[in-house]
Amino acid sequence: MSAWLRDETTLHTGAAPRHGVDILAALRDGPERSPEQAGDRAGQVTPSGAAWLAGASACPRTTLARWEAHPTTPGVLPCGSSFDVVNVPALFGRRMLEQLWAEGPGSGPVATHRGRLLLFAAPGTAQRLPSLLSWEEWGTGRRRVSRASLPALLCHGTGDAVTVPPLVAGAGAGGPRWLVAPDTRTPWLPGPDVLLWACVRVTRSAAPSTTGNSIFPPADPGANVYDVSRRR
Repeated sequence: MSAWLRDETTLHTGAAPRHGVDILAALRDGPERSPEQAGDRAGQVTPSGAAWLAGASACPRTTLARWEAHPTTPGVLPCGSSFDVVNVPALFGRRMLEQLWAEGPGSGPVATHRGRLLLFAAPGTAQRLPSLLSWEEWGTGRRRVSRASLPALLCHGTGDAVTVPPLVAGAGAGGPRWLVAPDTRTPWLPGPDVLLWACVRVTRSAAPSTTGNSIFPPADPGANVYDVSRRR
């Protein structure tokens, strides 16, 4: 079939390769990318990553064939089976990523689309995260953070579909694109507890100081905080 199917994916059926677009070559040598972009491997989908994405659809092989024919065209995939998606404003989302990578376990695939970040999360996150976020406030005393300071988050799960960036970046600057592209058939995906932790950390860091000396509230040993910070 395509370059995506020459990987060891179980979708391979032994059919002879079909002549057409070599997506791997396009990723490596595409003239539409600057040298800086070409060196940014985090935003490039691998064959295993494409197989994982296609696995979310009802017909993975058809999805892969369509992507091979139109590698610079965004796709639409259903949520709920392979992944859920948490859709957040771009600035807040980037701060969440900073927390996840600097002090937490990292992130799964992440895309940007229409001024918002799409954080790919473990299936079931879309159902559980809103209930965790429904608390009126997190913490106690000087570490208290009001839920009102949290921007609108959209959770896409079973029954929803999301636009995913193309496998190969186009020449234009607009449209969806990968910030952290899928690169394995079994990517690690954060669950609702990890994303809640990131939301709380970002919201606290932006909260006004109660002492006037720092934007970061002082530590309260007795605080009751839902914190699952740990590295894999």
